[in-house]
Amino acid sequence: MTTKTPQKVAILGGGISAVTAAFYLTSQPDWQSQYDITFYQLGWRLGGKGASGRNAAMGERIEEHGLHIWFGFYANAFQAIQDCYAALNRPPGAPLATWDEALKPHDFVVLQEWINQNWISWPIVFPEVPGNPAHGSETFNLAEVLEKLWAWIHQFFGVLQADMATLQVKPHLHGMTDTTEHHHFAALATLLKADEQALVQRFHNDITDALEITRDAVGQYQKLPKAKRAIHHAGLSLLWRALKRWLEARFSHLLDTHTEIRRLFIMADLGLTIGIGMLEDGVLTQGFDVINDIDFKDWLRKHGANEKYSVQSAPVRGFYDLVFAFIDGDIDQPNIEAGTMLRGILSIALLYKGGVMWKMQAGMGDTIFGPMYEVLVKRGVKFEYFHEVMELVPQGNAIGEIVVQQQVALAPGLNTYAPLVGVKGLPCWPSEPLYDQIDPAQAALLQQHNINLESFWSPWPEVYEQHFGAPLPQKRLQKGVDFDLVIFGISVGSIPYLCPQLLAQDSALRTMTERVKTVVTQAYQVWTDTTLPDMGWTDLPNGQEPVMSAFTEPYDTWAPMDQLLCREDWPPNLEPKNVSYFCSVQPVASFPPRTDYEFPSKMKAMAKAGAKAQLTNDIWNLLPEVATEGSFEWSILIDPENRQGEARFDAQYWRSNIDPSERYVLSVVDSSAVRLETDGTQFANLYLTGDWIKTGLNASCVEAATMAGMQTSRAICGWPKIIKGEAAE
Repeated sequence: MTTKTPQKVAILGGGISAVTAAFYLTSQPDWQSQYDITFYQLGWRLGGKGASGRNAAMGERIEEHGLHIWFGFYANAFQAIQDCYAALNRPPGAPLATWDEALKPHDFVVLQEWINQNWISWPIVFPEVPGNPAHGSETFNLAEVLEKLWAWIHQFFGVLQADMATLQVKPHLHGMTDTTEHHHFAALATLLKADEQALVQRFHNDITDALEITRDAVGQYQKLPKAKRAIHHAGLSLLWRALKRWLEARFSHLLDTHTEIRRLFIMADLGLTIGIGMLEDGVLTQGFDVINDIDFKDWLRKHGANEKYSVQSAPVRGFYDLVFAFIDGDIDQPNIEAGTMLRGILSIALLYKGGVMWKMQAGMGDTIFGPMYEVLVKRGVKFEYFHEVMELVPQGNAIGEIVVQQQVALAPGLNTYAPLVGVKGLPCWPSEPLYDQIDPAQAALLQQHNINLESFWSPWPEVYEQHFGAPLPQKRLQKGVDFDLVIFGISVGSIPYLCPQLLAQDSALRTMTERVKTVVTQAYQVWTDTTLPDMGWTDLPNGQEPVMSAFTEPYDTWAPMDQLLCREDWPPNLEPKNVSYFCSVQPVASFPPRTDYEFPSKMKAMAKAGAKAQLTNDIWNLLPEVATEGSFEWSILIDPENRQGEARFDAQYWRSNIDPSERYVLSVVDSSAVRLETDGTQFANLYLTGDWIKTGLNASCVEAATMAGMQTSRAICGWPKIIKGEAAE
């Protein structure tokens, strides 16, 4: 009897999609008889755009690529991490022993409004929804969405009605509906089994009657078979447009002076506009992709959203900030597919379980990638760290060769690199390589030249060759010898550099690479000896700190992350009382050749300058006890060297995410249509994976990345059979 030789699987990159693919490939019984899996990873850690590190010289503090928070609708991601923690099986009492110790629900969001030359905070506390996020469904019944959307609008109208008498707002809609549209009432009367003339009169008579008629019409519509719904779209749109015109006519003059009225108006106007757009553009019958040929803001404009108060509102700006939706990092070039954005908004608002957000209780590397790595190692997956992929070479319609550069040699006597360190009992990734595991001569040279082995613009190959008289060693992995299948888990921004021969041969891959854009992001973190309330932020509902967006550039998003401090290990005299994360896009329109070794330091200096400028000029709007316009109390920053004034910022953390593999993937107009599925290239043994492939969600986030990894595993081994949210309905 002949024993079948396992297929060798080379996984390139170590982000969420890559580790998810490996996790599901190894979740089936007797998987090792089917596959022999090896990761080839640049540098010393897994994580991709979600990597984090512990700085041993600075209290083992957590240093991230940016602000990482999970949303409560991430059903696939939560299922994967719950399965991971179950397989990890940490002993009771160990740090972050279970998934629900590693992630905690969060409900408090703040948006910043720019009104009358002032920043005004708009706090929002989302209601807790019972349930486990892993048990949620990402499948939309679009008719039910319309009903939920209407319930949302009706709620805002209800609050507005309470203020109508005080504000002397007229209740009737008479004259607000174009008489040429009255024929649509015939279909509505049929839907509601009512007399048409009586319905028209009642609708125009009073806003309360109009709201009831609209509510009843939406309810009856939802009960109809799908085939009979479309004939009522024009009539429903008529009702919503009439309510929208009434809203604009009755309240627009109050919006600059009445904060509550303005916010109710914005939410009602956005809800009505979204409902109208879904009805008129065929979203309810054809799905979200039907409106991906237009930017979301332009789609709102197309359907009559108020430009000043709705299109430019804090909620809309906050969603663009959330997904970094700006071409080349230019905030004057907002761009995201309307359907992709709408699906994301509705998912966040309507599908979450537990909290609308979930905060990790340590770094993302510690809570997600550490456990995944430990489980995969226990299962028998191999990891080759310090292996930089240089090129994929085709052989007919397959990948025939993978060129890999070995960045360092391990210390004598070591066959494998052990990447994790313990911080207060929790396995973590360090923020730099563990030099004692690297060949001593190479380790000394790396530290002498301050080499970043994760940088695309690293001078290390040149420094190495100058010192040792030979280039860095390369491996040419061969199909049928070193690998049979290739999982490409490196981000789409790297494809032009790593796959030029593939692009020349595969037009669909080339089109996707050209049209799926990426953007540079930047981030900084500050540790202070002062609590958030003592800095002037006292709004902490149920003790929750804010997650804030739509603030000033160049850093529009802010979140205190004090839950992380107990996982760091500072000396007693330096223990912080607050750590705050800031992030945003960074304007970069073009990139120099990789021999421009000064480019990373230039971009990092720009990120630092922007951070210091924000603390000096803008943070007083949020933290008035430690800042005034034009000044910041630098003494509150933790600095082991106890420098004075602005120099204390040098002890904080900031970064520019410029490398092709760490740029954020955008969902620009008409890009979803050219995304490929995991096995969508012409190369039979190549599987793409990442938040940039076609998943149905088609937006850069942990959930899309998880869905991509699941899709890759399924294409190879048939598991998992179900990926939630691949289809909208």
